[in-house]
Amino acid sequence: MFVSVLISTYNWKDALALCVRSVFRQTVKPAEIVIADDGSRDDTREMIEELRQETDIPIVHVWHEDRGFRKTEILNKAIMKVSHPYIIQIDGDVVLDKHFIADHLELAEKDYFVCGSRVGVDPHQTERFFKTKGKFRPYFFQLTFMYMLNSFRSKWVRRYLEKRYFPKNIKRLRGCNMAFWKEDLLKVNGYNEDLTMWGQEDTEIAYRLIFAGVKKKFLKAGGVEYHLYHKPASRANLEFHNRVLDEVIAEHRSWCENGIVKGKKER
Repeated sequence: MFVSVLISTYNWKDALALCVRSVFRQTVKPAEIVIADDGSRDDTREMIEELRQETDIPIVHVWHEDRGFRKTEILNKAIMKVSHPYIIQIDGDVVLDKHFIADHLELAEKDYFVCGSRVGVDPHQTERFFKTKGKFRPYFFQLTFMYMLNSFRSKWVRRYLEKRYFPKNIKRLRGCNMAFWKEDLLKVNGYNEDLTMWGQEDTEIAYRLIFAGVKKKFLKAGGVEYHLYHKPASRANLEFHNRVLDEVIAEHRSWCENGIVKGKKER
């Protein structure tokens, strides 16, 4: 199956390089890499040019001007540039286990989207990732209990839990580890661009997918990724984002008016 890896980034070129090179090392390679760049400086563009010289995987760089946190907008622009039917979405501050794409494709099924977990690493471990050019992996017992579970791989556990792990709890997901059919994203009009700054954009689109008839799978015991440590993003607009999410849930909305297409859905 032809799959695109969609990576969001903003002004952390060294983390992005680790992330993209971990895509290069996958046991199953994607057909393309699409980078959704929320206005990074020229050094990110230069890094992407270097990465293009290291691979035969096409790398598409989708950029817009830096006018503040506009992740939802750049993701929508990038989705429209995706060439293949299945999208695995990650953030540019994660390093992937070499089986990450293979594990995701195991669970790919029509009328489903997939959400996975992450393994958070501390500042010291993050430094080790950079020093080893992404080859470092923390030992199992160096992780907190929850992250131990998130670093574990088992095909039997993965397939057993895919539809059983918190099936009704949409809020237990991470936008840095999700997968969708492109046609399903278009069905709900992509990400809600009213959600500027950090928070709930991934949960909000997941609920709209559910209300559009797309079911959820949870990828546990596989799809392992390591999230590099950084200072938390500003939560300044989170109260508004929570209100938007509450309205989506209360009204069972599947379409957002400020998405890929601007305006109400044609009937």
